[in-house]
Amino acid sequence: MGSRFFRPKKEAEHKINELITATHVRIVADGIEPKIVSIQEALEIANEAGLDLVEIASNAEPPVVKVVDYQKFLYEKKKKEKEVKSKSAKQEVKRNKIWTQYG
Repeated sequence: MGSRFFRPKKEAEHKINELITATHVRIVADGIEPKIVSIQEALEIANEAGLDLVEIASNAEPPVVKVVDYQKFLYEKKKKEKEVKSKSAKQEVKRNKIWTQYG
């Protein structure tokens, strides 16, 4: 018997490591000049660094991948989104205060 509540599995936000299907990619990393390499070579570079290969621009030709720690990458992305959201909320509050002062 299954659970009463069905929650579909979240699809991964980014393709990582062996899930990347492109044959050639543009690799970006700290200390490495951006260049186009085969996916096997990109995976070797990531493995040597002890990091993950994350596809950050799948629509580009060839797709852009970055050599990073995936968990750290997700944390920093969420942190940036939260910061942008809080800044936009602060701007609205300020605007409302100004309008109430002059209105």
